[in-house]
Amino acid sequence: MLAACATTPNSNAPANSAAYYRVKEGDTLLQISRRYGQSTYDLIRWNKLTNANEISTGMLLRVQPPFHDASTKGRESPQSHGDNRGVSKPAPYVGSAASASAPVHGITLIWPARGKLLASYNGSSSRGLVISGDPGSPVVAAAGGTVAYANSGLRGYGKMVIIRHEHDFLTIYAHNSKLLVKQGERVKQGQRIAEMGNTDARRVELYFELRHGGQPVNPMGVLPRR
Repeated sequence: MLAACATTPNSNAPANSAAYYRVKEGDTLLQISRRYGQSTYDLIRWNKLTNANEISTGMLLRVQPPFHDASTKGRESPQSHGDNRGVSKPAPYVGSAASASAPVHGITLIWPARGKLLASYNGSSSRGLVISGDPGSPVVAAAGGTVAYANSGLRGYGKMVIIRHEHDFLTIYAHNSKLLVKQGERVKQGQRIAEMGNTDARRVELYFELRHGGQPVNPMGVLPRR
């Protein structure tokens, strides 16, 4: 459902550009992100939204990375509320994940939670890991970095933490019951960042994802054997 906020579409943005989409009644950010092969997280960043519900009918949203739209080079993306701490070079989310066998280099991870592995990365239907657990079980930073997001504004992910790491890596931790860190905070590998829960999930679980350059990649090759 659309938020009832009086946001004025950016008059400087080219409405006929493939990089933008005019929000229609009944649209959700999740629907739009899937339609254009992007993640809701990237749409929030490119459009300076504070959460996924902050869209309204008639709003003009950027649906492609800024560098994809040559006609708007040098212009800012459509404005809304909140500030935009962008992520480096996001890539299309649907159909562009790296294959399950593709090696990952440049980061070393530890397991973000204890529990049974319910789903693994396969490069298509699963772009992350699902780990079961008990309510309140510790969720820790898989690598050191800076908290890029700590909120519950993305539908389907519940209370979520996103950590930005060196070499253009991100790790995502979703469905938590409680968040223990704030945006902008520096965290160390192994630091407790959340408690496991079932927000926007049918069971208590942690959804964990590793991204490189905005694209989901297989974390199994850089996680220790259990």
